[in-house]
Amino acid sequence: MKKVFIKTYGCQMNERDSDAVAAMLLDRGYSLAKSERDADVILLNTCSVRDLAEQKAIGKMGLLTRKKHRRSDLVLGFMGCMAQRLGPKLLDRLPKVDLVIGTQKLHRIPDHLDQFFNNGHHPISDIAEEAGSQDTIRDHAAPAARATAFVSIMQGCDMQCSFCIVPTTRGAERSRSIEDILAEVRALVTCGVKEVTLLGQIVTSYGRGVIPIRDGKSPFVQLLEAVNTVPGLERIRFFSPHPQGFRDDLIECFGRLEKLCEHVHLPVQSGSDRLLKAMCRTYTVDKYRRIVAKLRARVPDIALSTDIIVGFPGETDADFAASVHLCEEMQYDNVFLFKYSNRSGTPAAAMLDQVPQEEIVRRHHQLWKLTETHAARCNARLIGHPAQVLIEGEPESKKVEGRLFGRTRCNRLVYFPGTGHQRGQLLDVHISRAKSHTLYGEPA
Repeated sequence: MKKVFIKTYGCQMNERDSDAVAAMLLDRGYSLAKSERDADVILLNTCSVRDLAEQKAIGKMGLLTRKKHRRSDLVLGFMGCMAQRLGPKLLDRLPKVDLVIGTQKLHRIPDHLDQFFNNGHHPISDIAEEAGSQDTIRDHAAPAARATAFVSIMQGCDMQCSFCIVPTTRGAERSRSIEDILAEVRALVTCGVKEVTLLGQIVTSYGRGVIPIRDGKSPFVQLLEAVNTVPGLERIRFFSPHPQGFRDDLIECFGRLEKLCEHVHLPVQSGSDRLLKAMCRTYTVDKYRRIVAKLRARVPDIALSTDIIVGFPGETDADFAASVHLCEEMQYDNVFLFKYSNRSGTPAAAMLDQVPQEEIVRRHHQLWKLTETHAARCNARLIGHPAQVLIEGEPESKKVEGRLFGRTRCNRLVYFPGTGHQRGQLLDVHISRAKSHTLYGEPA
């Protein structure tokens, strides 16, 4: 029995893809290795959103190819977004690589491995498009060991953000049916999963142009309502949306659908209208403000996180100051800051006035300090109060205080001591201490 180890780079979509590939390999008779040292096959699931992510994967593969000097039968492969973007070029660059499998062919990996072992160990590259590939990401590896799970509801992206390579690596939008998604969620709940996160490149675009609007409700709202009815499920989250998808029918779901968590990740990318237009983001800062105001009017304590890019081409001091001002105004619970990464083939890569790297680093650090202060302030308000936590298990790090961890409905990470509590259990924890991104407490 061949043992496979999968190392994942990048976003939750990649994590979900790796999980599905692992499940398909188990079903084919392969086993999963606990580490690279134990593996007969090592697959790197790659990311292309930033150049650094690609360089990490290429650097890692370079180290792995050296192992072939000592172990010639070791099989090495790239899968995912970078594999899709570069394809056979990766085989030319790293001749000891055996497999390059793109984003629409992940379900073919068991077939390709069988072919590789049975037909003379010839390198394989497969990055072709395949209709219906969005329906193949439905299996999970060992869901019974989890309280939470990702559910991929669609693949691809039809947005044309000028900085983003995803439409190239993931293809056009392709949505699964509501019935198929519900079947997956029910199966997960049967295995003990209590919380699902619905995933899509632009998750609020789910079903657009395929599933009709009914009673004024978008396909995504229809899906949320359907998932909310699944018995035994406690919580629903979704990631990652686009402000364009936050119409009144979706905003109204918060506070009405009891399983929909009071947390929204709402990427803004910049506080400057001039840059938003250059980014092709299809909204203004004022429209973004109105969406946030409606959400907070609906659920006053809703947690809000966002993405911001620092150093987009042409970003002036005034543009950056606008992003700083927006962060001060919004008081985000969490901000994911990204240094602009030039991606070949995107419109932004050809723009003039590229911001010097040292200035990007300086601005990034300045905004990071501000957002960390805001996050700490948001968490500090919870000290002395109870919070309902969904127990996810024991932390991997030995340095973390306590034996268990979980998350609140507002997606705050909580560590606490405890014995006898079960993964998947809902527990009230009295918060006694807070940091920027973690809370500590005692079972109430």
